[in-house]
Amino acid sequence: MEREEIQLLIISFSIVLFTLLLTLFILFYFFQKKKSKFLIEKMTAELVFQSELTKSKIEIKEQTLTTVSKELHDNICQILSVALMQVNIILSDESKYTKANMLNLKDLINKSLGEIRMLSKLMNGDIVLESSFIEALNEDLERIKQLKTIKCSLNITGKVHDIDKEHETIIYRILQESISNILRHSHSETIDINIAFTDTNCNIIIRDTGKGFTLQNISKGNGFTNMETRAQLIGATFKIDSELEKGSQVTINYPIAIEEYA
Repeated sequence: MEREEIQLLIISFSIVLFTLLLTLFILFYFFQKKKSKFLIEKMTAELVFQSELTKSKIEIKEQTLTTVSKELHDNICQILSVALMQVNIILSDESKYTKANMLNLKDLINKSLGEIRMLSKLMNGDIVLESSFIEALNEDLERIKQLKTIKCSLNITGKVHDIDKEHETIIYRILQESISNILRHSHSETIDINIAFTDTNCNIIIRDTGKGFTLQNISKGNGFTNMETRAQLIGATFKIDSELEKGSQVTINYPIAIEEYA
């Protein structure tokens, strides 16, 4: 083989090798770029989720404090005021110092202590994290029932599955917001909540029989956008149906199977 042919062969081989290395470099560059983009998107999604989770926890605590304040003012203060009136009556007239009056006074004090114990449990900052969203929801409905102005029902079907605690916090906050909207805006006489579990889904339906509204007139202040955004963060769907003078329905469908890859 002549010297010129050898040089030509070396040059050809070098060109092929350079092209191969350049191709590998380009492929590696784009792979790293795509990988970096994926990691950035993943980190951004996690930051958004944690931000909404923290916001939900703060809102739950704020709602708890509002409830405690209202109960102290509207319920416990009234009970103790009545008890104080009876004490003053007994002190001013010894003839009123009877067993019946003292038992009545004892009942008022016991009732106020029971209310304080309930509020003390409610003030536990980890109530949502230590219990399931169903238990926390049931306690909320029990407090609403005590107002005796609206009927509440909670119906659960299927085998209850364990749900990620962070997801439960967000689900509970969505439910709290939905119930709050009913109490403030719907003038409904009922709140009916149905929770249906299957092997792969948790379907939640909240119905009221209030005045309803047109979907075109939904106010951003009602928090529907926030509820839908939070549902999307945990892979759930959020839907609102309403008809004037016939009430509204909120549907949340949470895919339990999503926990395997969320």
